[in-house]
Amino acid sequence: MKFTGKNVLVTGASRGIGAKIATVLAGYGLKVWINYRSGEAQALEVKKSIEDAGGKAEILGFDVSDEAAFVDGIKHIVATDGELSYLVNNAGITNDKLALRMSSDDFMGVIEANLKSAFIGCRESLKTMSKQRFGAVVNVSSIVGESGNAGQTNYAASKGGMIAMNKSFALEGASRGIRFNTITPGFIATEMTQVLKDEIKAAFTAKIPLARFGEASEVADAVAFLLSDHASYITGETLKVNGGMYL
Repeated sequence: MKFTGKNVLVTGASRGIGAKIATVLAGYGLKVWINYRSGEAQALEVKKSIEDAGGKAEILGFDVSDEAAFVDGIKHIVATDGELSYLVNNAGITNDKLALRMSSDDFMGVIEANLKSAFIGCRESLKTMSKQRFGAVVNVSSIVGESGNAGQTNYAASKGGMIAMNKSFALEGASRGIRFNTITPGFIATEMTQVLKDEIKAAFTAKIPLARFGEASEVADAVAFLLSDHASYITGETLKVNGGMYL
């Protein structure tokens, strides 16, 4: 996979899908900035794993929903490396409950963490990348943002909003040589899904045409493709990584 840029910021990269994305991108020769909110020890483990494999990585702790902190984080990267080539907006949270029991704070808390943070990242990347007339952003949404899901009104709204927002950023970034794309993972084998009961896993698997949960590496490979020069004529798109679950 070929990359013109030299570095990438991956938010929420201390564990799970984010950690795998960071590891895969480092394997292609990019310097990876590993963002974390509270898992510094885990972020350091990801950094060590990348460096042990011959890659380059730094950790950068801040809350992506804190606008000033996000802005300062990107400024730090540019001051250190001279540019920001790529961004992966991966950080996110859930706070599940039925809509009848969901308070406005429950709803807005997830919107702030997932959608607002992605907006800040896209906006600041557009500013920074415009100076070099080059860059690419991948927003990690979810199948829930396309299909909805009972008990996840807030999460569905945040991830669905990300898909729509991405299209507008793609239109604004195109003339500056900056691409914006989204991926929508389905059920992926991570720490979050490992705790599900076997019967629940079986019920979900029965709905997936490929008859299995996806691997974090498969999501990471999709992200790498969309950032790479091999996707140089792709922008404003949503790539489904869900085993055919939502066709």
